[in-house]
Amino acid sequence: MWKVAVGDTIALNQPLIDIETAKATVELPSPYAGVVTKLHGEVGDVVPVGAPLIEIEVGGGDAAPLATPAEPATTPQGEGRTAVLVGYGVATNEGAPTRHRRRGGAVAPAPAPPAPITSTAPALAPRSTPPVRLYAKQHGIDIESIQGTGRDGLITRSDVERVVSGGTPRARSAPAAPTGVTRFVGHELAPWESGPKEERIPVRGVLRSMADAMVQSAFSAPHAAAWVRVDASKSVELLSALKSRPSMANVRLSPLTLVALALCDAARHFPGINSRFDDAAGEVIVRRSVALGIAADTPRGLIVPNIKDADTLDLVGMADALTTLVEKARAGTTTPNEMIGTTLTITNVGPFGIDGAMPILPPGTSAIVAVGQIAKAPWVVDDEVVVRHVVEIAMSFDHRCIDGALASSVLAHVGRFLNDPAPALLAR
Repeated sequence: MWKVAVGDTIALNQPLIDIETAKATVELPSPYAGVVTKLHGEVGDVVPVGAPLIEIEVGGGDAAPLATPAEPATTPQGEGRTAVLVGYGVATNEGAPTRHRRRGGAVAPAPAPPAPITSTAPALAPRSTPPVRLYAKQHGIDIESIQGTGRDGLITRSDVERVVSGGTPRARSAPAAPTGVTRFVGHELAPWESGPKEERIPVRGVLRSMADAMVQSAFSAPHAAAWVRVDASKSVELLSALKSRPSMANVRLSPLTLVALALCDAARHFPGINSRFDDAAGEVIVRRSVALGIAADTPRGLIVPNIKDADTLDLVGMADALTTLVEKARAGTTTPNEMIGTTLTITNVGPFGIDGAMPILPPGTSAIVAVGQIAKAPWVVDDEVVVRHVVEIAMSFDHRCIDGALASSVLAHVGRFLNDPAPALLAR
């Protein structure tokens, strides 16, 4: 979606457009200040990487074409200007880098500074970074209402966090978020009463990637499933005790942390679960390094980034890795490298109040574990019915290489780990 139009006067780092890839939506800031002279492409168009995206008239009257982000550009963009890596830009207009061309040993003079922005120009967006703007949007905060405390008035994440927590007054009241709005396949849907009778959503970006992957998996791998209910009371008690320790104050521990450790521990005991079926080669590949995929619900839809070498992490390392993974997924900053090479996957439906699920395998993997909510339930202990914290763990697996015996052994191992995690953690 374009945020500028032809004829607009724009500032350095002003948002130009939202670009949707197969993995995330990226807000592209302008590396130049000047006037927009041409836009290449309409909303919904597929633009090849490196093709011209927008042309900007910078100081001296030259038009600087800006290409879609890929590698840092090395060709001059307008007389005396050198393209920069999109998303970083330069600190100020006065400090903009220039390219000097030698003609007979002489150095060409630096270009004239861009013309000042007149009072008739459209209002410019407040200076910030794309992740901070997205973070504000996710919390229903109008970023224009925030007074920045960073350099030259830059709005930082801390500024937004203070507004979210109520610690800093806003410059002016932000509009209230619309009520009844829900998200579906990465799009906001209007309430039932006020929305259109029929709405069509283009299948592209994250939605297209998810749809293609699920169809490929469903029709190429014969799925089978197994599940187990576990008394996770000791896991709940351990997490509560650890969270009360001052040394763990900055560590975000959750039941998912223990489930991730349990699944990695099971893979070390039963390496076959960390395998994939290579149909083309007629081989089953067993991998002895776990790239643990975590299904993440983001504003753009479902994505599954992974934690490399997750089997080497301890409790704190796993907690920190999960925190980083989720924050980057929600901010739209997950890198392509973090989306490839998954060997085992966890999908956590517990936060939605769901007891269990039977997920579809991500392509290239042979097992995925679904974790339900941990809830109090009647449980038999020493022939007496008591109240315990119970969770259901389910596994879908590729029956071409993983049979019921292996899947059951892995689930039982995960169950024993969650039933009494302390010994397993001390044994690492």
